[in-house]
Amino acid sequence: MPQAYQAKDKPVRAGPCGLRRGMSMKASTEDAVDELLAAIAQDRMEMILLFCSPTYDVPSVLAAIARRVPDVRVLGCTTAGEITPVGYRQGTITGMSLCADHFAASVRLIEPMSHFDMADGAALAKALMAEHQALDHRFEPSRTFALLINDGLSMHEEIIVSALGDALGEIPLVGGSAGDNLAFRETAIFVDGRVLDNASLLILVSTDLEFRVFERQHFHPLDQKMVVTRADPAKRVVMEINAEPAAEEYARLIGLDPADLTPLVFASHPLVVKAGGRHYVRAIQRVDADGCLHFFCAIDEGIILSVAKSGDLVANLVSLFDDLRAQLGSIEAVIGFDCVLRYVEMEQRQMLTEVSRIMAQNNVVGFNTYGEQFGMMHVSQTFTGIAFGPG
Repeated sequence: MPQAYQAKDKPVRAGPCGLRRGMSMKASTEDAVDELLAAIAQDRMEMILLFCSPTYDVPSVLAAIARRVPDVRVLGCTTAGEITPVGYRQGTITGMSLCADHFAASVRLIEPMSHFDMADGAALAKALMAEHQALDHRFEPSRTFALLINDGLSMHEEIIVSALGDALGEIPLVGGSAGDNLAFRETAIFVDGRVLDNASLLILVSTDLEFRVFERQHFHPLDQKMVVTRADPAKRVVMEINAEPAAEEYARLIGLDPADLTPLVFASHPLVVKAGGRHYVRAIQRVDADGCLHFFCAIDEGIILSVAKSGDLVANLVSLFDDLRAQLGSIEAVIGFDCVLRYVEMEQRQMLTEVSRIMAQNNVVGFNTYGEQFGMMHVSQTFTGIAFGPG
């Protein structure tokens, strides 16, 4: 591994437990990369996790990083907003470096996602676990977790996370789907200088740090229920609810006119489905000109959905971090995956400043997603991630 990147001739030293976080809002790619690396570069980097606004030219960003820290693996994706060391921002690059003294990582690229089936999951996971076990014998098997970063427009996240989550067994899996600032045109993941769509990254990471994976949402189901009576599951499109045009029936149940349906409304009035005794959000992405509802997650005919009410998002987050701190002793860093509709809700309800403060206080770096992965589930309007404590 190369020595740490030097900014203005000043040595860069590793942060607590070999985790360093940083960000830049500079418009110039070269200046932004310099500022980011001045914050995160360290000796013996195992990898850099990079979350990049699509306002940047991503290939240029990756090339600039490679010139400065050659031979360091850079993994990540485009975003619908970034979670930086100073809280939520848009139009930035942010990331984290992991030191090889405390981390060992193995990576598999799944490309194209559209050709992946359930049978592929077991073989891929088995091969990656064998490679990972041979890579480094410093860490116990129980010290391993999996990160899964998907193309957020692929519509294949469910089959991938279900297959891999099952195949990985006791290894916890968490992740998020790439975004493009609610344009819904082009999202990308990147690895080894390549910028790809219709692709997914599975990263196995072992560490001597204490860690916990988590998943939280703040919605409670109400009495209004609906049945999906006509849908195109492959495209995550619902045409009819309760045998009525989907947008009209959804709007009626929440007391609005179909013309008033916007991302703000979807963020405040999500739908939930009950599975395994728990409720999971099925967030609506948009309504089209034909009155059909497009979802971020899997949807199918016959599913019973409930309208949900938003709880106290701030209190929910404070409780989460209090729980994590009690388990870990302290929170050295968090890799976080937060649905973009939660960001929309924070803006609408004027909570963004307060939640940014909470994220910064708890050392979170990550991005706003088009969906989140947890265990064997692809979910939405949820905050998932992994928190690290001391070694």
